[in-house]
Amino acid sequence: MRRRVLTIGSLAALLALAGCTSATESGPTGTASGTGTQLNQGQGVSSNAALDPTTTATGATVSPAEKVLVRFTSGETAVDVSIAADNPTARDFLSLLPLTIPVEEFAGKEKLGALPRDLVTEGSPGSDPEDGDLIYFIPWGNLGFYYNAAGIGYSDQTIHLGTYNATAAQLAQLEGGAITVDIVR
Repeated sequence: MRRRVLTIGSLAALLALAGCTSATESGPTGTASGTGTQLNQGQGVSSNAALDPTTTATGATVSPAEKVLVRFTSGETAVDVSIAADNPTARDFLSLLPLTIPVEEFAGKEKLGALPRDLVTEGSPGSDPEDGDLIYFIPWGNLGFYYNAAGIGYSDQTIHLGTYNATAAQLAQLEGGAITVDIVR
């Protein structure tokens, strides 16, 4: 009898503790999120970055759950990229906008865009890029518009930021000048 009372008491205590988790220990549905990675302080991302909204340079707030449409514009050409703000690197990129960057051709595989600073990468998964992906390449600290990803495999150094749908001619028109990058919605 005593063993049964202890078992029931223990179960009641566990149930009570399960209901006392804090927002930093739980995801939006109350399950453990596993994204509480501590990032470098001073880089504008808190210890629970996957759940934090991002505030852009224009003051707009972006939730990690929403997709953000970002436009790269050069002259009469615009390439829209759908950014999923679901990793710290994507949110850090969005926090830089609006900005102006140069874009150049690289190796017949991608267009590279130079950023004014390195992005936060801790807590962001690597990727296996495909044609139509916008990525952040950690070693060089640049954006990459992949249009010929054949032969390129998974890398922890390549972080997926978003996807775009543009022709080779549209991408070529981004080269060589100052490209403006703005959030459309």
